[in-house]
Amino acid sequence: MKVLIPGALRSYTRTTEVEAEGGTLAELFADLERRYPGIRFRVVDEQGLLRPNMRLFVNGRGVRELGHPLRPQDFVAVVLALSGG
Repeated sequence: MKVLIPGALRSYTRTTEVEAEGGTLAELFADLERRYPGIRFRVVDEQGLLRPNMRLFVNGRGVRELGHPLRPQDFVAVVLALSGG
């Protein structure tokens, strides 16, 4: 499936969009980690939870659960939430 990569993570992929596989978001990030070592830790914390500043969208719908099921034709967007004051 296609995965949109935010600018902050492009140092790993060197491109805006990559192909990855997985039946769930957790499996998708495991596949991305195999292809682009270090990228998973920037999105998923030590407890296996999505980091608070990350947002995931599957086919345009916001998702927070890494167990969310995926299909091969899905489009996943990884978005870095902005914060500050």
